[in-house]
Amino acid sequence: MARTSKPITVTLGSQQKSLDARLESGAYSSASEVLRAALRALDREEEALNEIMREKIREAIDDPAPDINADVAFARIERLHAERMKSGQ
Repeated sequence: MARTSKPITVTLGSQQKSLDARLESGAYSSASEVLRAALRALDREEEALNEIMREKIREAIDDPAPDINADVAFARIERLHAERMKSGQ
């Protein structure tokens, strides 16, 4: 069976302790297993965040409230910023 991936070198820094602990616990039998599990978890996290963002965009598009003109929005932001600068926040 042909290998579908290639060997890589990874410098983990402070995460090395986390990898070592997982190997010592017996939960994983190799560093490769730990890294594959970590990448699968990252993929799930990114997909969940993407779904949240898609839902927020859908909500914004479907919101019946009137749109705010960009010039009005930026004027409000600039006014708030100026007020904060005056008060030293």
